[in-house]
Amino acid sequence: MTIRVLIADDQMMVREGFSVLLGAMPDIEVVGEAVNGREAVDRVRELAPDVVLMDIRMPELNGIEATREIVAADSAAKVLVLTTFDLDEYVYQALRAGASGFLLKDASARQLADGVRIVASGEALLAPSVTKRLINEFSKLSQGPARCRPRTGRTGS
Repeated sequence: MTIRVLIADDQMMVREGFSVLLGAMPDIEVVGEAVNGREAVDRVRELAPDVVLMDIRMPELNGIEATREIVAADSAAKVLVLTTFDLDEYVYQALRAGASGFLLKDASARQLADGVRIVASGEALLAPSVTKRLINEFSKLSQGPARCRPRTGRTGS
């Protein structure tokens, strides 16, 4: 099966670089590009990609809002957010919008291709640095006494 990918980024060099890297993979086909979030939403409707590589900061409609629109439209496309900015707020916003993954643009070509494959298969993906911070945050939230009632062994109501 070939994974169909749409690349949405306002920088031409980034789009072309990702296109060359992913196009060299035998199981990935870049089916289109978008220069802003509005165009990404339109191209998803037109091209029906399996995965959208979505930049966050773009003109007209940012990547978070574009992701929200793509997910709300019940598109089969999975969104993998790629950004230069390693900010927790972007991670939270992307996940709330329905993104299936979050990678930084400093990822290797192999990590990018593997990320596309993972997201296309229906799994979720977070950059390792993001995962570590989320685990740390979660562990802070879950500290404190457990609030479970012990089982008494009785049945019925």
